[in-house]
Amino acid sequence: MPGGKQSITGAGPNWLPTPGRYLCGLTWDGEQLWHSDQEAARIYAIDRATGRVTRTYRCDDVRADLAFDGSMLCQVGGRPKQLVLVDPASGDVTGRRKILPASGRVTGVEFGPEGLWLVLREPNVVQLRDYPAMTVQREYRVPGEGPSGLTYADGIILFGEFNTAMLHAIEAGTGAHIASAEVQGHPTGLTWDGERVWYCDFGARMLRALDLADLLL
Repeated sequence: MPGGKQSITGAGPNWLPTPGRYLCGLTWDGEQLWHSDQEAARIYAIDRATGRVTRTYRCDDVRADLAFDGSMLCQVGGRPKQLVLVDPASGDVTGRRKILPASGRVTGVEFGPEGLWLVLREPNVVQLRDYPAMTVQREYRVPGEGPSGLTYADGIILFGEFNTAMLHAIEAGTGAHIASAEVQGHPTGLTWDGERVWYCDFGARMLRALDLADLLL
């Protein structure tokens, strides 16, 4: 039922191995998955059909989630956290966008048609910011403890909760809670490829894929 909890244990064809051990960010550029790892200080391009790593770039600033603005990868990183812009064709850092007020609270990021969506902890809020100005346009208080990772899918904001292995869904337009689903492992980075929701399972060192409809039951 809407707002209820379900246990999701899909695996097999719906998972991909990760090259590193400290899973942070995940995003989709329309053709391939991009994944970042803090311990390895790397960003990887991954073929979603095979799991093959097609590109690897060094990025010493990796700290949290990853997004794609249509031309640049946007890595949440640095101290305090900011958006580190990385050219997907070369791996070069092309710029930085401050997230004000400066802090370490940002744990998830993704673009939607409205602008840039963020999830922040303590207190837990989802924000819509315009881009590239980065000013706050909307803010919603959201449930859970220790949010981790965020994505946008057809008017729905999804964000993870690391410790309790949950994914939460809210309406982008109103912030209303739609559903919460218990998932396998501990989610960090999240993305939607237009077909399925992918999340980083930190402990298992894999990327897992779920149908959006299953999360919204």
